[in-house]
Amino acid sequence: MPEGDCTELDTTALVTEAEAEALVHGICFKTGPPRTVGVEVEWLVHEPRRPHVPLPAERLDAAYAALGALPISSAVTVEPGGQLELSSRPAASLMDCVTAVSADLTAVRNTLSAHGLALTGQGTDPWRPSRRLLHAPRYDAMEIWLDRAGPAGRAMMCSSASVQVCLDSGYEEPGPLGHGRRWRLSHLLGAVLVSAFANSPMLYGRTTGLRSTRQGVWEEIDPGRSGAPPLDAEPRAAWARHVLDAPVMCVRRDSGPWDVPEDMSLRTWLRTGGPRPATRGDVDYHMTTLFPPVRPRGHLELRMIDAQPGDDGWIVPLAVTTALFDDPEAAETAYRAVKPLAERAGPLPAPHNPLWRDAARLGPSDPELAETAVTCFVAALDALPRLGASPGVLAAVAEFMNRYVLRGRCPADDLLDRIGAPAPGRTVTS
Repeated sequence: MPEGDCTELDTTALVTEAEAEALVHGICFKTGPPRTVGVEVEWLVHEPRRPHVPLPAERLDAAYAALGALPISSAVTVEPGGQLELSSRPAASLMDCVTAVSADLTAVRNTLSAHGLALTGQGTDPWRPSRRLLHAPRYDAMEIWLDRAGPAGRAMMCSSASVQVCLDSGYEEPGPLGHGRRWRLSHLLGAVLVSAFANSPMLYGRTTGLRSTRQGVWEEIDPGRSGAPPLDAEPRAAWARHVLDAPVMCVRRDSGPWDVPEDMSLRTWLRTGGPRPATRGDVDYHMTTLFPPVRPRGHLELRMIDAQPGDDGWIVPLAVTTALFDDPEAAETAYRAVKPLAERAGPLPAPHNPLWRDAARLGPSDPELAETAVTCFVAALDALPRLGASPGVLAAVAEFMNRYVLRGRCPADDLLDRIGAPAPGRTVTS
């Protein structure tokens, strides 16, 4: 975010329902050999010794203005609650991505430090109330739409942070690296990633009963906006139907507040022509307002991983996920490991099914998810040297596996231990 707030209506680009469906169908999966990788890393911003204290908008504005002058390769954007996001360029390899983003983060941290600010990787802000700092037509409309269903939307907008891994869609043809297999793998492995990297057991100063409160927040948002399409259909057709049947969040205007319709899908808008005729730009913009756990944008954008602790914690989910998708041997191992989870997920789409709910609540104290995570991490560690991973990346993945995965723990457990609170599925020992 922001995802393009241009509102000028191009009346030469009006589209019909059939044209819109064909457009979505044609752009959602761009197939070919998996070659590039990217990452979007979100952070909470606070004073180093006073993470509980809300920051004045003017102070954040000054710091972010300084970031805008940095000669870095990643795009720097600000989320509605003041969270900071770095989005890498597509990189030719895992290590190219790690090297570029690490250098950019060093520059960002140094600049923020000069303004008395620091970054923390947590899936939800444990202490501060949700407070929207960005005021633009997009976020005004989003807040109105999300508020209709309760408080989860504001928590998502203003109090959450993630590590989003971006990978190529894969080959057109079937196989371990085929786009159909990778699409299905992403939704089953996604629950394992939620569990293993859960790092948000608190919100607004209270424990929530979830290891990943961030994932729980997404689950409370309308399935048309936060859910995945059915996995038993051809991926392109399923995604195109999902986009057209999803509720429209807003109808942009050249000036003034944007319309926030109730119970109007994109398909209905295209059929009825109201409140104004829809354009290709409206279809493109509508897709930016959908937040499924895996979003096909030509590539696959995996959005389910909580922000991670430590300066370099983001590297571990990036490395593990890349290995499990882009190394053929690891991809086959991961697919076989997660395939039994499909029965447990049932017919409901992620994240609104029992598998994903258990992943958010129990994390790796769930025996099946814990066992699957061990299999996947072992496969990833074996594959990473074949992908050119450095000794430092290998050591980081191994340390995470030993500290958490092999012990049935996740980063959320560290915070719960510090405050002496029990987590679902286990008790705190003295």
